[in-house]
Parts: sequence; C-alpha cells; structure tokens
Amino acid sequence: MFEKKSKNERSSTDDLDVFRPAKGTRRVVIGEGVKFKGEITDADEVQVDGSADLILDTDNMIVGSTGSLKGTIKTDNADIWGQVDGDVKTSGTLTIQEQGVVTGSIEYQNLQIKLGGKISGDIKVSDKIKKITDTPKKENTSLQDSSDKQNSSA
Repeated sequence: MFEKKSKNERSSTDDLDVFRPAKGTRRVVIGEGVKFKGEITDADEVQVDGSADLILDTDNMIVGSTGSLKGTIKTDNADIWGQVDGDVKTSGTLTIQEQGVVTGSIEYQNLQIKLGGKISGDIKVSDKIKKITDTPKKENTSLQDSSDKQNSSA
C-alpha cells in the first residue's frame, strides 16, 4: 500500500509538466532572430529579443539588447535595452537602459534613463492617478446611520 519510489522513477505526467506554464502565467517571448507581426493583448509580460511590429497591451514589457519593437504599445512598466519606435504609453515606469533607444510618441508617468540611453520624439508626462483619499467626500454617514434611515422609512 505505501511503496517508496526511487528517485529515478517518475510518473509519465511529471515529464509533461516541463512544457506546461505555471497556472496564471501569461508570458510571451519573441526570441532572437524571430520576426513577428500582429497583436498581443492581456499578457502579464512580453519580452522582445527579435524583431516585432505589434499592437501591444501588457502589464510589463522588456525589449532585450537584440530586440527591435515598432507599433502601438500600452504597458504599465517597460524596460528597454534595445530599440522601440512608435506610440508608447507607459502608466508606470519607463526605464531606458544604457543601449536602449526609444523614439516616437512617448507618454509616461515615471522615467528612468541610464547613462547612454536615448529618448526622442513627442514626449509627454502623464498625470498621476489620483488616490482614493484625494477624491472629494460626498457625505460622512456611517453604516449605523444608513440602517437607522432604512428602519425609520419602513
């Protein structure tokens, strides 16, 4: 009933787990030497080490030192080691590394450029998103007050 398996024994499903991504992972990698043209949406992370012409909507974007990305890009955070050209909107931080080059229409909330990194084009700093505490308060009513109003009207 309770058999001890040796380390060399594996079930057939263990071998297949190598090819299955972790549950909840939505990562796209365009490898070096690969050319890709299309649209990527709802990705957690997109990494471009090849050449891509994209309409891109992702949480995090990395363009490797061999990467070249053109198109319409919307991302929370971008880390640029290669070249990016197009309409780039970054709601978080745009980081341009030493060899990174970003050109086109660029909108960002935070910007970090390492020595040697380049940025050019129509550059705009986006307004920071207001915190919930910054919004005007309508009325200070507690839960108890709300229930008292409902009980009196019934």
